[in-house]
Amino acid sequence: MASNTKHSIEERVEDWCKQQFKGQKYYTKTESINSEIEDALRKAPSKKGGSGTNYPDIKCFIETNQMRRIPVMIEVKGKKGDFIKLDANGNIENKKKDNEPNYTNIAKYAVNGAVHYAHAILNFTESYKDVVAIGVNGFEIEGEFKKEIGVYYVSKDNLFVPKLVGDYSDLSFLLKENVEEFVRKVDELELTDEEIENKKLELEDDIERKLKTLNQKMHDELSIEVGSRVKLIAGLVMAGLGVPGKVAPLKAEDLNGEISEEDNDGAKVMRKIKSYLKEKRLPKEKIEMICNVLSVVFIHSKLAEPVNGESKLHTLYKDIKRDIMPFLTGELHNIDFTGRLFNVLNEWVDVPDGAENDVVLTPRYVTQMMARLCKVNMDSFVWDFATGSAGFLISAMNMMIADAKAKISSPAERDKKILKIKMEQLLGIEKLPDIYLLAVLNMILMQDGSANIIHADSLTQFEGNYEQGEHKGEPFPATVFLLNPPYSAAGKGFIFVRRALQMMNDQNRQGRAAVLIQENAGSGSGLPYTREILEKNTLLASIKMSDIFSGKASVQTAVYVFEVGTPHEVGSIVKFIDFSKDGYTRQNRKKSSQSVNLRDTDNAKERYDEVVRLVNHRGSVEGILNYFKGCYVEDTISPNGNDWTYSQHRKIDTRPAEEDFRQVVKDYLAWKVSEIMKQDGENCLGK
Repeated sequence: MASNTKHSIEERVEDWCKQQFKGQKYYTKTESINSEIEDALRKAPSKKGGSGTNYPDIKCFIETNQMRRIPVMIEVKGKKGDFIKLDANGNIENKKKDNEPNYTNIAKYAVNGAVHYAHAILNFTESYKDVVAIGVNGFEIEGEFKKEIGVYYVSKDNLFVPKLVGDYSDLSFLLKENVEEFVRKVDELELTDEEIENKKLELEDDIERKLKTLNQKMHDELSIEVGSRVKLIAGLVMAGLGVPGKVAPLKAEDLNGEISEEDNDGAKVMRKIKSYLKEKRLPKEKIEMICNVLSVVFIHSKLAEPVNGESKLHTLYKDIKRDIMPFLTGELHNIDFTGRLFNVLNEWVDVPDGAENDVVLTPRYVTQMMARLCKVNMDSFVWDFATGSAGFLISAMNMMIADAKAKISSPAERDKKILKIKMEQLLGIEKLPDIYLLAVLNMILMQDGSANIIHADSLTQFEGNYEQGEHKGEPFPATVFLLNPPYSAAGKGFIFVRRALQMMNDQNRQGRAAVLIQENAGSGSGLPYTREILEKNTLLASIKMSDIFSGKASVQTAVYVFEVGTPHEVGSIVKFIDFSKDGYTRQNRKKSSQSVNLRDTDNAKERYDEVVRLVNHRGSVEGILNYFKGCYVEDTISPNGNDWTYSQHRKIDTRPAEEDFRQVVKDYLAWKVSEIMKQDGENCLGK
């Protein structure tokens, strides 16, 4: 018999799959597996990208002896070549280069379609955090029935990345007697560090893209004023999160356009927010402060008033529920959501004296580098006196938790330590109400509703103590200080540094501080604070930064690293690094995502790693100096606090090298020959 690859035998393949269950319960494409999953399959975009319902060919549950139930979605194809589509890195290619869904692949290939259904369940249900996606393809060659089976595990814990479970020739692993072994294998699947970082970048780009679309809609269609947008998104996100077993997430249909004062859409949102914050065990005064800020848009505005039966709150929440909440309801603990939100909505926030205060949040790759420069570990106590959206604290927290997981083998002790890190070892102060709101939301999303985020002026209202929890009133025992201050403050912001380090000095606290600040603060503009800081702290390094705030602030910055609690001795060596070439290429296209506006074009990751190694290394750096040869200087500084910049210590070698001499000779000879030829030509013409 000739090869048969043109005609689909999908029905035959589907029948074969059903026979594999040997009487065990499964559900066909038209049967409902349960209302929650079917509702998710309806709400998610169809596999062709439209608004139609998703119909997996076969659905079932696998259930362990401990009553753990995992949905299984099976997509069947019946033609050679329709099994799976992978990208150049071997990953399921369900997205295009711009991170938009690749519906062509999703509709055509069995495995890609099954993964699409798995994502629909994870994104649009509350009950399920993992799904098994199976693609089965069959075809005939020379009369022989060929089958291809791809089995992938997709979970919120693994950031929605499909992980290949193993090679299978049939579906017997789904049978009751084999489930325990299969689930054990599934639970051993973990993402590599590279996979985690790549997925975080992809998810953050997705969040940014959808936030930009949301912003455009609020401007074009809903006419929502600029000053209300951050409050609206933060409040609706809180209302939509819910607390398992205690507070149900707000449903879009709950906002039904009632007009009574007690039951209008704004009042319903505020009740959900209050219940949520209460169950998160935030202090009463913090709940009151947040609710007072949010009531401006939910109670004292016209956004709850229905037009043709629908309020603007309902319209907006439908989009947030569909496009934003799926990113926030999983196990995405280390994604700085509100930092990305702020960067997208920067111009939305009404900041008093914003132009002078330079309210620009630090990129995550910089906050991570600065936490590493301070050698953050599981026993660090980290604070930030101008916390913004809490980006520094989140980077530090992730490092602390990773260190705890690496060092503590007992699950119970490890969980206890991680809880302590979140509850007691992080503290941030933020003065501006809208920004403070973002910081609180960010830490809540990190599953830390009791984070010590304080709404205050850190220069005049904060005394260095815990302000909630069992340690309320006690000094916060800070060992790490991370800061990007407002550059309009005294000393270009160094007044914040002096105050924090004074508090650490008064407690005899040893540790490190890393400050991202306007570079000229180290060449005299930071006086008298820079001079006073050296009296009890040692400057370890001065790092001239690249244009990290491209398009957001026109300022040359530097990172200054200090050893806290040790006076700077005359003759102490300081490491100066020119990091203006950090490997990233930047542009500022407002409608583009970070993956477009920030591209690693010259070993950026390796360059950031080298800077950390150079600063933290003791002894000669000859063996680790690679990218920064010619851009690294070790020198001393004066006690006056006005010679901290790289340019003040750059060594310029005025001695000509042999190659320089050769080039000068070449240039001279070339010029001499051209002059002789020119003169000869003129003589010829004269004759």
